[in-house]
Parts: sequence; C-alpha cells; structure tokens
Amino acid sequence: MREAADAQLKQGELKHQGSIRAYLTEFQALNIFAWATGEALREKIDLAMPDAVLDLRFAHYLEDFADDKGFLQATHQAGLQVEKKKALKQAREADPPTGNLQSEEKKKEGKRRNPPTETPDDGNKKNSKPEEEFGKPGSWESYEVAMEGVPCTERAELRQKGCHHCSKTGHRLYKCYARATANGTELPQVPWKVSAGNKRRREENEEPTPPAKAPKISAVEVMDTEPTIQDSIWEEEDV
Repeated sequence: MREAADAQLKQGELKHQGSIRAYLTEFQALNIFAWATGEALREKIDLAMPDAVLDLRFAHYLEDFADDKGFLQATHQAGLQVEKKKALKQAREADPPTGNLQSEEKKKEGKRRNPPTETPDDGNKKNSKPEEEFGKPGSWESYEVAMEGVPCTERAELRQKGCHHCSKTGHRLYKCYARATANGTELPQVPWKVSAGNKRRREENEEPTPPAKAPKISAVEVMDTEPTIQDSIWEEEDV
C-alpha cells in the first residue's frame, strides 16, 4: 500500500519537460504500483501536458476515447508533432531558408545590370563647384534658378562643356553673367549688381552684333540726279 501511495504522489508531481516519450515512459513505470486508470489516469496526464500538446490532440480527436490505450497513443502523437514543430522553428531561426537568400541575390544582380538612369536635371553640378557655392553674394541662388528657361535637352548638352551657361572655361555656372547660352537660348538676368570687371566679362561672353550695311545705290539713280559735263556745255551754247 505504501508503494502505491508513493507512486501516485510521484505521478501527480511528474511534468512534461519537453519530451513526450520520456514523460510517458516514467509515468507508466510509476503506474505499475499506482494502478491509475480511466478518468484518474487521464486527469493526471492532462495536467502535466503543455497547452500546445492539448490543443493539437483536441483538434484531431473530437470524441471521447474508448480506453486508456487510445488516450495514451493520441497524447503521444500530439506530443511528437509539437516537438517536431518546435525543432523546425529553431532550425529556421538559426539558418534562414536559402530561398530568401536567392531572392536577395537576384535583387542585387538586377541592380547591377540595370543601374538607375540619370534624369536631365540629375548631376547638374558634375563639372561645377560644390553646392555651397550657390547662394553667396554675387552668385546664383541655385542651379535651377540659373538655368530657368533652358530646355532639359540643352542642359544635358551644356553639362558636357565648361560653364553650363556659356560653355567657356575660367569660371563656373554659379558666377556666370551671360545673357544667353552658347546655343542662343535666353538666360535669366542676374538679380544682383554686376561690377565693372564682371560686366566686361559678360560683354565678352556675348557675341558682338555686326554693323548694319549701307543701302546700295544703283547707277540709274545717280544718272538721274547728277548732270553730266556734256549737258552743261549744251546749255551755254543755247544762251
């Protein structure tokens, strides 16, 4: 009797420690002396199981078990499935699936094959001073302000040359005072006062306009307006 009481007490204290096989093996060894059956056996095992095992067993076995053997087999199968799922989750966290790595590699390969294209307004300071040069006294406020009215196609062409305004060297866009681009497109007027030296440079950037040609006078018009020497002699003889 004392052995049975001790076995029943140990069965009540026995808990599932992560291995359903180890739990049921020890439970059945104690049950040789405890002789737990029916509702008493099932209650002890259910109290020792984690929620994941109970949820899985109840989801697959909706009816009551006919005997203790069926109950023990169902609990054993549910415990094994929970342990497999836990082991799989730990493996995935330690080593991510190769599919994700392959997709990342494909994205990187796509970026290398198809680099982002520049819009006409991108890289507008490729050949110019750093951006902080704009906005200073005697300088344009920004690239967009200085290139207002110039088409994007012409901007791209001008960026391949010296100054983005006049295409000459020796100065940069942020301090160019030209009134038109090298292609003749009219530029915005500088919003600040231009010094004498800068004014001279602006005039040098502008192409001088050729002087107007004098109108041609035909020979017929000359003969009608100027008398010849012979005409004047005839007039004297008549007198």
